[in-house]
Amino acid sequence: MNDRVREILSWYSSENPGVRTNLARLLNHGRLGGTGKLVILPVDQGFEHGPARSFAPNPAGYDPRYHFQLAIESGCNAYAAPLGSMEAAVDDFVGDIPLILKCNNHDTLLDEKDPISAITSGVEDALRLGCVAVGFTIYPGSAERNQMYEQLRDMAAEAKAAGLAVVVWSYPRGNGISKEGETAIDVVTYAAQIAAQLGADIIKVKLPSARVEMPEAQKVYQKYEIPVSSLAERVQNVIQSSFNGRRIVIFSGGATAGDDQVFNEARAIRDGGGFGSIIGRNSFQRKKEDAVKFLGTIMGIYEGSVK
Repeated sequence: MNDRVREILSWYSSENPGVRTNLARLLNHGRLGGTGKLVILPVDQGFEHGPARSFAPNPAGYDPRYHFQLAIESGCNAYAAPLGSMEAAVDDFVGDIPLILKCNNHDTLLDEKDPISAITSGVEDALRLGCVAVGFTIYPGSAERNQMYEQLRDMAAEAKAAGLAVVVWSYPRGNGISKEGETAIDVVTYAAQIAAQLGADIIKVKLPSARVEMPEAQKVYQKYEIPVSSLAERVQNVIQSSFNGRRIVIFSGGATAGDDQVFNEARAIRDGGGFGSIIGRNSFQRKKEDAVKFLGTIMGIYEGSVK
């Protein structure tokens, strides 16, 4: 194990050896193994958005085996998915890539102003499937947020006792936040801080805009002249808000976008001190050959072989 991975693991000294071993497995796997950077393939969109919206652009994606293959062939650090997708294909790929079981999920069949995800699997499932971590979504800003925070704390305690790491999707959403405010810099940094305070080992947030949503936060950003004009500066602010960089923070790829946009976002994440990307639709909605090349470019940006 190299010095960079040892440094990152030192931030988690309160965790037991099992959790730190599984974090090391994530950090040492794939093309970016040992760099301290992560690129993870998440495929929970079939549940979250529906099969046609998720897989019709590339029908190979209807088969759960395709996503395992893509994550492995492209050299991702890990693959994340809900229970059904894992169970449908894991037997063909045992030991080939670290796995993250997404343990709660939310559908879009009811347009909720204040969403809450259903718990769809648990720690026993993650252990049975050979996962290194559980994943859990919270919606800071939702009227249901306190219930989600309590659910997360219970699951995190159980997972860590069993030696599993905890990955938290922290997505601000709810009746009290405007649509634009969901990615405002003050809201995203707050969401990252909440995830860290709830015990997340790895935090997943969306890339923030330069908007400041909350009036009281606006006063502070102006008074202390916190730089947020560039995306790299905003990434740095998110990292700073996550225990001053002592928690792994990765950024969502979001909806399908042009290659140049995604590559420039990866450069900003790198330059802002971010730990990497968790990219779903922008990768698996392409044919595999194109997706492998696409993910390879992103990994090259993080490792420094691509400018």
